[in-house]
Amino acid sequence: MTRLRFELLNTSGRGRRGRIFTAHGTVETPTFMPVGTAATVKAMTVDAVKATGAQIVLGNTYHLMLRPTAERIARLGGLHKFMNWEGPILTDSGGYQVMSLTALRKMSEDGVTFRSHLDGSAHTLTPERSTEIQNLLDATITMAFDECTPYPATHAVAQKSMELSMRWAERSRKAFVARPGYGQFGIVQGSVYPDLRARSMDALIPMDFEGYAVGGLAVGEGQPIMFAVLDQTTPRLPVEKPRYLMGVGKPADLVGAVQRGIDMFDCVLPTRSGRTGQAFTRRGTVNIRNARHQDDPRPLDPQCTCPACSNYSRAYLHHLARSGEILGAMLLTWHNIHYYQELMAEMRRAIEEDRLDAFAAEFHREQAAGDLEPWK
Repeated sequence: MTRLRFELLNTSGRGRRGRIFTAHGTVETPTFMPVGTAATVKAMTVDAVKATGAQIVLGNTYHLMLRPTAERIARLGGLHKFMNWEGPILTDSGGYQVMSLTALRKMSEDGVTFRSHLDGSAHTLTPERSTEIQNLLDATITMAFDECTPYPATHAVAQKSMELSMRWAERSRKAFVARPGYGQFGIVQGSVYPDLRARSMDALIPMDFEGYAVGGLAVGEGQPIMFAVLDQTTPRLPVEKPRYLMGVGKPADLVGAVQRGIDMFDCVLPTRSGRTGQAFTRRGTVNIRNARHQDDPRPLDPQCTCPACSNYSRAYLHHLARSGEILGAMLLTWHNIHYYQELMAEMRRAIEEDRLDAFAAEFHREQAAGDLEPWK
């Protein structure tokens, strides 16, 4: 049986240019996955998501198991058909969302019992159940069920959490139904402690997952610590498997993580920011709600080809945002996802040409320049 497969094409420093072959199409890496938590990327149609250049999207086990339920989606033909997305889909295991329900859940060796944030109904999520739900959804990439260790955490707390996640990973692996072109990723835990991260990888790698994620970051530790953890982690991961940094992040986080050997990313930031009037550009972040934009005829980014930049002025986008018009959220979300996809494509080209560090230096120079002065 041919599993989901990764091919390493080029390197530049520790940056990797690769390709993931799946049952639902090919993914060029490094790649950013727009978050479609509840079977939709908020404020975007599927055609719009495709138009940004996105190749793979993310869905969420916790939200979909509660509404409309995984069983209903399975009866309707699976998540790809349900949301009309033909490309690959990665599903989060639900662990992060359940762990965030501190007042509504009870954890044991078996799994987590929790009450729905929607109606208070009781549910149990175990490694086996999480894996079953993701199978019912027809996820191209299934994530092992884990506990996202809180930050900060003492070494003892992080060790106990990591060891539980490794036992859950083994159970998730046994429950996974192998199919051609599908895969399951294990998740490296251990908080900010190098010895725990090493022990986590020592436990996961023999399980022979199709890919490996780095979890437990972007939870408040800050970029320098996150990068330090990646420096200690990615060199130990199998070269022939894709590497996924979960829940990250800002554009500078993506660039730095690619320099440290990460292949895959997801984050709600570009969509959430689009709904609150924040746009990401080559010259840094723009808050379109600021009064300085109300008479500005310029586009957000004169070199961007998204509909927001091609067809509308900052003044109009400012008007939409201040008026609470839905179109404003749609256009800024489209722009942000487009910007993230362009950033990933530029990094792929930079790695192909072995100039990733030079690209990163220019990226940081442009970001620091700001957008007050006329763009060249």
